[in-house]
Amino acid sequence: MSVTLGLDFGTNSVRALLVRCSDGTELGTSVANYPSGKEGVLLDGKDVHLARQRPSDHLLSMEQCITGALKEASEKHADFSPADVVGIGVDATGSSPLPVDSSNVALGMKPEFTDNLSAQCWLWKDHTSHAEAAAITETARKHRPQYVAKCGNTYSSEWFWSKIWRCLKDDPAVFSAAHSWVEFADWIPSQLAGINDPGAIQRGVCMAGHKALYADDWGGLPDKEFLTMLDPKLADLRDRLYDKAHDASTVAGELSPEWAGKTGLGAGIPIAIGEMDVHYGAIGCGVSEGTLVKVIGTSTCDCGVVSADKEVADIPGICGIVKGAILPGFYGIEAGQSACGDLFKWWVEGVCEGSPDLHAKLTAEVENLLPGESGLLALDWNNGNRTVLVDQRLTGLLLGQTLHTSQAEIYRSLIEATAFGARMIIERVEAYGVPIQRIVCAGGIAEKNGMLMQIYADVTGREMLVSGSSQACALGAAVGASVIAGIHPDFKTAQEAMTTVKDIVYQPDLENHKIYNQLFELYQQVHDAFGGVNQSADLGAVMKDLLNLKERQTQNS
Repeated sequence: MSVTLGLDFGTNSVRALLVRCSDGTELGTSVANYPSGKEGVLLDGKDVHLARQRPSDHLLSMEQCITGALKEASEKHADFSPADVVGIGVDATGSSPLPVDSSNVALGMKPEFTDNLSAQCWLWKDHTSHAEAAAITETARKHRPQYVAKCGNTYSSEWFWSKIWRCLKDDPAVFSAAHSWVEFADWIPSQLAGINDPGAIQRGVCMAGHKALYADDWGGLPDKEFLTMLDPKLADLRDRLYDKAHDASTVAGELSPEWAGKTGLGAGIPIAIGEMDVHYGAIGCGVSEGTLVKVIGTSTCDCGVVSADKEVADIPGICGIVKGAILPGFYGIEAGQSACGDLFKWWVEGVCEGSPDLHAKLTAEVENLLPGESGLLALDWNNGNRTVLVDQRLTGLLLGQTLHTSQAEIYRSLIEATAFGARMIIERVEAYGVPIQRIVCAGGIAEKNGMLMQIYADVTGREMLVSGSSQACALGAAVGASVIAGIHPDFKTAQEAMTTVKDIVYQPDLENHKIYNQLFELYQQVHDAFGGVNQSADLGAVMKDLLNLKERQTQNS
């Protein structure tokens, strides 16, 4: 039996998944939560935009979940042995860069920086660098327009250079102590492989292209002249980063004797190049040309691929078009929403102060409402807008509430807001010539919340499929490992053998879709007005239009 291990590093925990390469059977799994901060995230009460993680948490939790997955597989399958594991794949959040010293030790793990937030991993949802992102955007549009053309013409505070520049301004001592900076998804493989030189780390083009303005077309990372326009110290740092980034067909290294001893895996097995969690998640959903994969979690990420033999137009407002970013031989296209599960959690467990069980109660109540019956309209920007506005300084909005508005009605309006945001992305991508013939959704929300999935189908007018695996990101990492281990000759073959979709299909209700088309027109008006697209917008009729729709739908209920 040939088995590969997928490691999925999320926002709050890491998951290990052992998969049989011949048919995708999942043999064992384990989850380990990051022990520090609030559910693994280090926060600062003085700055709501700050979100960091301890690199030591990542390593500790990884060891725990690998040994846990091996234990479960051994207990459940008598014919399984850790010696059957022939490769490892790693995915992680991004952009989540961390500073390292010249020996590839994370600064946050060194005694002098243990309690320094600037020395930790700058988590994807850290938006402290919004001013730096705006300056990078302005400078690039003026001097290097090609740099931002492929990432929607706007650089984000979620990304690599803006975060590093923020560190330089906030904490020069940490910046000076950092020999280099490494993306989380690249650092984990380097640790497993025992790489002690940052210059020897195999960097993934997934992170480099989507987050660090890397492209072979202009010689890799942004040139030093451009970086000097931002700050000469960033230009100096460029020499200590990397010259070449690689797609998922590249081996990142081999498992070191140290980590073999910690985990019980065999030393020397290959480790695949690291990718963003949602990019391996797309692979785990069987992504191919014409398929849009939606990984729905704390945030949402949408991924598609187009053959590298074709030309892809620049698409304003998306997160990037990068050759080799998801599948080798294809352009990877990424978009997303900065809050989804986080948004629902904020309302149910934060504002309503309910237990997680309240989600189920409100879901049952929501299912009895017709589209438009609540009279509400929301914007899902509580953590900024990732696509299509690319503005992390935007905030959430709720219109139409009265003295009779209920918790469930607001809950539904927030779900609808994320569905409207999803439709904005779909229509933007298709408007620039990228066809979407099917949509496959993944993540716990997609798998467990049929009400939400039906709303997504009704709002978009599209059929919604669900990944066959509840752990699509870890599965995709395991698929990648099967290719670099030589078990499958290419990704297409590996995906056909190891990935599936569930039998359940969410078909749009045509009557609901008609109502949602009316709501979507109102959403677009509010979206463009508060998003700065239409600064002369007249929103005076929106509240009354919502009331009129509410009255008609209440009569029909």
